[in-house]
Amino acid sequence: MAAGLEGQVAIVTGGGRGTGQAIAAALVAAGARVVIADNGTSRDGHGADPTVAADAAAALGGRAIAFTDSIASPGAAQAIVDRATRAFGGLDIVVNSAAIRRPASHAATAAQDWEAVLRTNLSAAFYLTSAAGARMRAQRQAGRAGGGYQIINLLPRAGLYGSDGRAAEVSARAGLAGLTRAMALELAEARVSVNAVLPLPPARPPGGEAPPLDARHIAALVVALCHPVAEAITGQVLGVRGAEVLLFGPVRPVARLADAGAPATPEALATALLQVAHAVQARPDGELDAIDLAGAD
Repeated sequence: MAAGLEGQVAIVTGGGRGTGQAIAAALVAAGARVVIADNGTSRDGHGADPTVAADAAAALGGRAIAFTDSIASPGAAQAIVDRATRAFGGLDIVVNSAAIRRPASHAATAAQDWEAVLRTNLSAAFYLTSAAGARMRAQRQAGRAGGGYQIINLLPRAGLYGSDGRAAEVSARAGLAGLTRAMALELAEARVSVNAVLPLPPARPPGGEAPPLDARHIAALVVALCHPVAEAITGQVLGVRGAEVLLFGPVRPVARLADAGAPATPEALATALLQVAHAVQARPDGELDAIDLAGAD
């Protein structure tokens, strides 16, 4: 067993299969005890199978237990936080990995599908982060021994870059990126770190197909963020591309349109915007070159 997370307790949503399962296993291997939250729904969020979480927990021995209800409600989120505390004595780590997909164009997206995706992919993470954050704050005040408190949101790349025909999922995941930064600020005084991990496809070899995502690398980054050494890392979006880890900077302007005189005419402003929208580059030193609206054609 690897050292580092002994005595820590984690909740992993969507932990019964795929990346969530790999993360749960890596946390246990690092010494943590884990509650696997997974109601066994299909990829599109229909149906349920309680054996998914139960089997995943059984495979990890006595260091994992299953929670088989949907957590897409405030009451269920509080219930799993209470379950972790009763079973293992506290809560130190939350990984929000659960998600469903219902791809469709905006015109073909039914209201119930839109609401189901946002409920599972965004609202559930908010409810659990809120309940866990309150518990962690109380534990901090009570002097609970152990490492740092960490909440990690799995953020598919569509949440930053968009994707055709997946408006509901993209909107939910973009909201999750915002939730990460907002909760990092709100929970900073309790020294609860909140970060997002963004799996990225490995580079495509010349003339070949891109290799599939390797959940082991994603799990390794999650475990690293949960290590006490990483306690001060918060509010970050970290990409995983194979064995590479990429740190994303905050959103910042990449062009500056300036007019020292009277406000530009609508035509001049529109022309200048078109000029920079095609291919704008920030200077290597991070400064922005001014674009003089008066000189725009």
